[in-house]
Amino acid sequence: MDWMLKDLAEGVPQTRQVVVLSADGLRMAQYGADTDSADRLAAACAGLQSLAGAVASELPYSEGRMRLVVIEMDGGFFYLMAAGQGAFLAVLADEGVDAGLMGQRMRDLVLRIGEHLSTPPRQDVAAR
Repeated sequence: MDWMLKDLAEGVPQTRQVVVLSADGLRMAQYGADTDSADRLAAACAGLQSLAGAVASELPYSEGRMRLVVIEMDGGFFYLMAAGQGAFLAVLADEGVDAGLMGQRMRDLVLRIGEHLSTPPRQDVAAR
């Protein structure tokens, strides 16, 4: 999967970091950052996707699932996209990034590898 994350990062100029994470915030794959940075981003994304799902549940015809979150900050953008059952794709990019191209490339990547990104819910070993 690393080469596909690299392809996304190099195919969209101004991309800094790409992380694939599970719904509970565990890093599954990364490109463009050290492991500690990727782990921090993955942990933060778990809370953000949960918050986005709670907001989505307030919409009358929503199933309460988050599809895409985009945050514009001083210095850049953050993208978080659902990428399969229990998995997410997160990207940090500089201010000059082409937002349309980023969205398109993220969707293409999710379609290509989405089924491989699915993570089943964790089960309590003691409960079994």
